[in-house]
Amino acid sequence: MTSEIVTKVVTDALITILEASAPMLICGLVVGVIVSIFQAVTSIQEQTLAFVPKIVAIFASLLVFGTWILNILIQFTNNLFTNMGQYLG
Repeated sequence: MTSEIVTKVVTDALITILEASAPMLICGLVVGVIVSIFQAVTSIQEQTLAFVPKIVAIFASLLVFGTWILNILIQFTNNLFTNMGQYLG
């Protein structure tokens, strides 16, 4: 296995990780900003007010984007196993 092949596999893996986690991270970020603005406006500094909505939003985004994320992971795995002969030989 050459260094170019290892670099390609690691690059593909990192891109897959970013694509699979992006919907949940973006949703958590948006909800976090909204909650922070709400806390700043109302002067409520409760920790659970910041934590619980983000968790709910992340689980909701996982339900909405779950099949898309699964397809990305399956595509990466199929690509990895399809090219296994090239990687090893």
